[in-house]
Amino acid sequence: MRIGQNPAKSIQNVAQPNRVTVALVTYIPTLGGYYAESLDVLKVCLGSIWENTNIPYDLMVFDNGSCEQVRDYLAEAQEQGRIQYLVLSQRNLGKAGAWNFIFGAAPGEVIAYADSDVYHYPGWLEPQIDVLNAFPDVGMVTGMPMWTPEEFSTRTVQWAEGNPDVRLERGRLLPWEDYWRHARSLGAEQAKAKAHFEANDTLCVFDGERQYYVGAAHFQFVARKEVLQSVLPIPSERPMGQVRLLDIAINEGGFLRLCTSQWWVQHMGNVLEPEFQGLIPGTSVKAQTGRAGRFWRSKPVTKFLRWLYHASFEKLYRT
Repeated sequence: MRIGQNPAKSIQNVAQPNRVTVALVTYIPTLGGYYAESLDVLKVCLGSIWENTNIPYDLMVFDNGSCEQVRDYLAEAQEQGRIQYLVLSQRNLGKAGAWNFIFGAAPGEVIAYADSDVYHYPGWLEPQIDVLNAFPDVGMVTGMPMWTPEEFSTRTVQWAEGNPDVRLERGRLLPWEDYWRHARSLGAEQAKAKAHFEANDTLCVFDGERQYYVGAAHFQFVARKEVLQSVLPIPSERPMGQVRLLDIAINEGGFLRLCTSQWWVQHMGNVLEPEFQGLIPGTSVKAQTGRAGRFWRSKPVTKFLRWLYHASFEKLYRT
């Protein structure tokens, strides 16, 4: 039985989504051990999007089973109108599982994806969309200069080799400073990183004076939704470890994968470097880098704490 008519029937218009959906996946199951600073990293990531995005967008956050403090923070941000679409998964579906949801549900024509530990510099979005529009069949664009394995971008190499309007070059084209700036955020040891850098060439595409690095990164990219939906579903059996399947699918689908030659985004990792510490609301660099902070960040202490945490993580937080 129904009494009266639904008042919503008298509404003539509804809100329309923006062309771009900026999307994040979060997974912070605890605020200890490896994840001790992850909520602060997430706050800096979101703050950089809110402050440094110059074109209209909607923000979608898929939380993959985080702890209560993280969920409360995200819910508060949504109540403040800073997150347009918030999904709180009870369990960890895996990163690929979250991608399957986001790529299928995002309302925008363009999806700008990032892990929750990526910093976005001022004006970060427009240059990546420009690359997306510069060439046909572009699948993924990452907003930083970086080396990626050539095997995941064979379609890009074939296209560049057969296109007289662009030039493909191979060699030591990525400066060491750029390579190390990213590698250290992944926890790499400098000596091993240097050896890998010296043993591997970088491929670049030149279009007039514009330079693009061949490849893209699954921790941050801009893509057309129709391209991402064309490679769904992405198998998801583990929380991580299967993210390369997206790279493979985009390449096998015949799409290009490119990186910008400028730093528009940066991977931060699970510990904030000094340049980002002052961006946490209510904190200062001095508070983060005092004597106690130096002790807890020292290599022997962090090595032991990480071992202790990993030894207990699977039993406590396995989902």
